[in-house]
Amino acid sequence: MDYSLPYFLRNFTSNKEFILPDIIQLLPDNIANQIAAGEVIQRPASAVKELLENAVDAGANEIKLIVNDAGKALIQVIDNGKGMSDTDARMCFERHATSKIKNIEDLFHIKTMGFRGEALASIAAVAQVELKSKKEDESIGTYIEIDNSVVKKQEPVAMERGTSIAMKNLFFNVPARRNFLKSNPSELRHIMDEFIRVSMSFPDIFFSLTSNGQEVFHLERATLKQRIVQILGNSYQSKLVTVEEQTDYMNIYGFVGKPETAKKTRGDQYFFVNNRFIKSAYLNHAVMGAFDSMIAKDSFPMYTLFIDLDPAQLDINVHPTKQEIKFEDEKIVYAFVQSAVKHALAQFSISPTLDFELDPSIQQLDAVSKPFTDEKKSSVASSSLYNTFSQKNQAHFIENKSELKHWREFYEPAQKQSSEFSSSTTIEDLPNPLFPEKNIEVSDESPLQQIHSTYILVQNDMGFLVIHQQNAHERILYERFIKAVEGKPIAIQQSLFPQTIELASADVAVLTELLPDLHFLGYHLEPFGNNTFVMQGTPADVEQGNEKAAIEKMLEQYKHFSSDLKYSKREKLIRSLAWQQSIKAGKILTQKEMKSIVQELFICDTPNITATGKPTYTTFKKLELDRMFGR
Repeated sequence: MDYSLPYFLRNFTSNKEFILPDIIQLLPDNIANQIAAGEVIQRPASAVKELLENAVDAGANEIKLIVNDAGKALIQVIDNGKGMSDTDARMCFERHATSKIKNIEDLFHIKTMGFRGEALASIAAVAQVELKSKKEDESIGTYIEIDNSVVKKQEPVAMERGTSIAMKNLFFNVPARRNFLKSNPSELRHIMDEFIRVSMSFPDIFFSLTSNGQEVFHLERATLKQRIVQILGNSYQSKLVTVEEQTDYMNIYGFVGKPETAKKTRGDQYFFVNNRFIKSAYLNHAVMGAFDSMIAKDSFPMYTLFIDLDPAQLDINVHPTKQEIKFEDEKIVYAFVQSAVKHALAQFSISPTLDFELDPSIQQLDAVSKPFTDEKKSSVASSSLYNTFSQKNQAHFIENKSELKHWREFYEPAQKQSSEFSSSTTIEDLPNPLFPEKNIEVSDESPLQQIHSTYILVQNDMGFLVIHQQNAHERILYERFIKAVEGKPIAIQQSLFPQTIELASADVAVLTELLPDLHFLGYHLEPFGNNTFVMQGTPADVEQGNEKAAIEKMLEQYKHFSSDLKYSKREKLIRSLAWQQSIKAGKILTQKEMKSIVQELFICDTPNITATGKPTYTTFKKLELDRMFGR
């Protein structure tokens, strides 16, 4: 039987029984809204972002965010903006209902935070929503209650000008989505991230964040610099460099941190385009290039930079979250950002400068003190060495020049010797199984040696070992902490005078989540309100008076490890503490300290590498040393 499309078309009228039934159908509104919600509302923080941006668009100068149970039970945003009429209050929950766009041209000149009309419709599809709103010129407001996209109630309500929208029981009708949410501290961190991004972008607006009845952020109206300090902490008060450049094409302004504020994580990096927070690896690379050679390769500078650009020069409608945008000419933006940051750093004398002060003995040399005459110029220019570096295609002929004919001989003996001698051998090359170094005995008659304030030299019967003091100590601490959380808690040394530690709000959520495990590891911390903790006790080997710095460095390293999803929260904490408490390279050690490291290292189950895979020591065999010297 011929079931091809031409056959059906020929027999459409006479053989309708052969036509397959229609299978494409329009989705019901509630299902369509839930699908849209899957793109827009991925977690409580997504709803927070949309609601805060709506409040900003409403012209509010005071915005309050209230969350319970990390947003799973309640997310409420209260603003004093222009409010909505009865009809607008109901229309705002319809799909693609927006006051921002009236024709296609408006789509390319958007200056508001929201514009697609998806947020409230998506929220109403996955939560129970209560809305109160009132315009200034109206005597009474309106109250609307929505459940699963269906309006359950609408009635008048007495209230002040503005809008209050509360969404309760997020994903109550999509339990599978709710099951994929993370722990409360984790979800609260995401909420705080979104809150910080919006509040950073609008320093002239008052913002507050209250979680489970406790105020986490209280941000009074301020300048941009004051807002940065309010959010990121007082440590940035005197460590910000102003960036400000203006052109006909675009403007850039904001602040970058001085090089000493660079951290191991990207946490304190914010880019805003037309006051909208964006994520751009491309522009981040531009800033990193401006800091080149001023910070360590594995560190990240702090910056809060705003770009003002004609909306027609960019497309913000390329991603549901609107955090990824496209520039019409991204190369110009890249060059401008990098140039502006470089100029700011140089203007404030932070860029490295050349040292023009010469040693007095160098200034007496003929090459410096006597003029370079034409005769000398001619003599130099005629030499083959000059031609080697001034003419093209000459570098590979360097050995033929008379002045340099013996240059290879200078290096050949050393190269020949090094080819016969393997500077380091792997653990597996040793004659005994596993780790024969565990049998090392450190005696007082044979003192240990430290070189470059980093390496410990240890002699044994087969030769000698070179131990990296920081890597070795990291391994020691790592295994000690593993045993602690597995049932052998580290003893806590109670503080006679407990110290109060104040942290940035974002770090408070992280530390709160880690408190139970930290107790196993010897830290007795208790919340004290207002972003503070009281340090009641610490491990015995933590230097007294240095507790706050120890906790801050541990949190920074923990966030650094948090980018790796394959490790558990506990594993990240243990690795962070092992790194933070380890004796760093560059510290001069006493004989007692070196002896302790060597002995404890070879008690470890795996003494040869750190938890991150770095070697703790390498061995040099006496046989190879003898061979190296012809013995």
